[in-house]
Amino acid sequence: MSLIGKEILPFKASAYNAGSGEFIDVTEQSMKGQWSVVCFYPADFTFVCPTELEDLQNQYAELKELGVEVFSVSTDTHFTHKAWHDHSEAISKIKYVMIGDPSQKITRIFDVLDEEEGLADRGTFIIDPDGVVQALEINAGGIGRDASILVNKIKAAQYVRNNPGEVCPAKWQEGSSTLKPSLDLVGKI
Repeated sequence: MSLIGKEILPFKASAYNAGSGEFIDVTEQSMKGQWSVVCFYPADFTFVCPTELEDLQNQYAELKELGVEVFSVSTDTHFTHKAWHDHSEAISKIKYVMIGDPSQKITRIFDVLDEEEGLADRGTFIIDPDGVVQALEINAGGIGRDASILVNKIKAAQYVRNNPGEVCPAKWQEGSSTLKPSLDLVGKI
């Protein structure tokens, strides 16, 4: 069953706030009141994961300008996240929150748990200020994500939310034309 249009379920987890260097508690409420990106990845101290999380950090300033908070999640502990942050050149750049999910509760809530491995799939979720999932992407373990595409998806999601009755066509870029679905458009695109 798709999570699109569904509000995220309650959870509570410990996290490493890489921006402040502190351990914090995070709940579903932490993802409400602003746009949020939840980025699941298989494991700390691995290979594709640090490239993705560093790429996400490279887009973090622009995401913050858009009013977006970023949360990364794996089934590692918040202690492991801190150790990885302290020892990896790529991960040491991260300033966003790294949630530990050793109980796998959050990973199950978002339906990205690889049951055989006990690890998260590569899942990315865009959550609106009401806590509702507006977009998601799930990749196989060997396929890294591109955070610049995520930025464009968020801009489209924000545009649609702020402009009822309009939709963004394929490859939409901020400032380009949108569509207003109507009987007049049927069969004309």
